[in-house]
Amino acid sequence: MLDSKALPRSRAIPPPRILSDDELGSLVTACRSVSPGYPARAMVLTPLVGLLASTGLRSGEALRLDRADVDLAGGVLQIRKTKFRKDRLVPVHSTTLDALRDYARQRNSIFPLPKDAAFFLSSRGNRLSPTGLRQAFAAACRIAGLDRNRSLRPHDLRHRFAVTRLAIWHREKEDVQALLPLLATYLGHARYSDTAYYVTATADLLGMAAARAFAGGGVT
Repeated sequence: MLDSKALPRSRAIPPPRILSDDELGSLVTACRSVSPGYPARAMVLTPLVGLLASTGLRSGEALRLDRADVDLAGGVLQIRKTKFRKDRLVPVHSTTLDALRDYARQRNSIFPLPKDAAFFLSSRGNRLSPTGLRQAFAAACRIAGLDRNRSLRPHDLRHRFAVTRLAIWHREKEDVQALLPLLATYLGHARYSDTAYYVTATADLLGMAAARAFAGGGVT
């Protein structure tokens, strides 16, 4: 099982909301319907939410991306000015890369002379702001019916990425404890113990861990 001492978690931290696959699909679909009068808003929100969900980037890291930081040929992002002041390279999945390429083509058509070097632009043609993302994200959540009971934040997609990766490793019967430093590096943490904040136990994840423990499957 995961070493609780290696992965301490403060009880004061409220648990994030982890979307199911269906809920994430509904959210992405809703992103395409945000602000019909301002198509550029949906144009940027859809690939941005997809990027956050598929890479676990901090929303601030994604918003700070410049065009030169996004390798649309090789599928690698240069993440600068991170929380721990350490640059890193983040490869993206081919489907995410296709979405980024489509967005870039649309963006360049609408904004042939952008106001700055930002990769993700607002409907005004300048860098999308954190406030702009939060407002558009909240609107998409309302459309998808995800604003009831517990609110959803863009940062929750980072939690979902970490939990999903752990679940995949469990299903593949990998040595999860040994692989945690890899996840920490990908997420941009200074120490892999910092990854504990994002390791939120879901029912599926706990079920897989318990099954392996009772079956004598080794480290889980």
